[in-house]
Amino acid sequence: MLLSVIIPVYNSERTLFSLVECLTYELADYPFEIVLVNDGSRDASEEICETLAHTYPQVQFVSLRKNFGEFHAVMCGLNHARGEYCVIIDDDFQNPPQEIIKLLREAQQGDYDVVYSQYEKKNHVLFRNMGSWLVNRLTTWLLRKPADLYLSSFKLIRQEVVQEIVQYTGPYPYIDGLIFRTTRNIGRVIVQHHKRREGGSNYTVQRLISLFLTILFGYSVQPLRLLTTLGIGMMGFSILAGLAETIGSLLTQHLPATDHLLWLTVCLCGGIQLFGMGLLGEYVGRLFMMQSGLPQYVVKSEHFNYDRESERVRKYVPSRA
Repeated sequence: MLLSVIIPVYNSERTLFSLVECLTYELADYPFEIVLVNDGSRDASEEICETLAHTYPQVQFVSLRKNFGEFHAVMCGLNHARGEYCVIIDDDFQNPPQEIIKLLREAQQGDYDVVYSQYEKKNHVLFRNMGSWLVNRLTTWLLRKPADLYLSSFKLIRQEVVQEIVQYTGPYPYIDGLIFRTTRNIGRVIVQHHKRREGGSNYTVQRLISLFLTILFGYSVQPLRLLTTLGIGMMGFSILAGLAETIGSLLTQHLPATDHLLWLTVCLCGGIQLFGMGLLGEYVGRLFMMQSGLPQYVVKSEHFNYDRESERVRKYVPSRA
């Protein structure tokens, strides 16, 4: 199996048939499979996925019990993918299926572990473009990502890297963060980006905030280091200010007039303490959620056009012949 195309599905009843048909046509010259993961869709997407899995031998289907989120659905797909290379693609045709070949060739020619798609022109709405810009700035700081690398959702990952990624079983998966924990051998290729064929974007303010918190507190200790630096800076400033006030009082023989700064100082210090407690609370809370056994996803049903148990044995147990 050369390629596994992983598609997180959410309310995509109008595009699924044509998407699978297009993928089957474009990848006809390659050994491939399509892994559909229904992320708690509220339309007829689950029934359509079942029909596709019965119709096309290349289609594998997993349905989740509720909407867990895009990254959770992708993690589910990666756990079930068998291909030497795994491609993550959206279900709305904004990433043309024929562009998968570009990612594959770039990975093979450059021997890359991961290949990201880059867009000459993005056809996202303004709000999503702004959110993507903020996320890329944040990941450049926290993950030490190259500043000119755009973290698109349309990407190709080598199976060896996938096996490292799926070792993460916590409840806060972030695919790009897990990639940068695993490898820096990353390529990029220019691809087309089309407008959505049907429906609107699922990118919301709540989802953006959730992504920000996941990146901040799940994949870096930089906020804690920033808080430590701020505390050291405040202590240094306090010492210098105290010395300056004392020396000025001795030279002028007047008591320092500090009563008008008392409440401001109390509020400032209290705010910094609460901010620090909030940061620590986020880390402790996430550790608690991880230790409580909160799952990444819960599978409702599966349909595989192969013997999954024998495939697991073949894949992970080396031959002794």
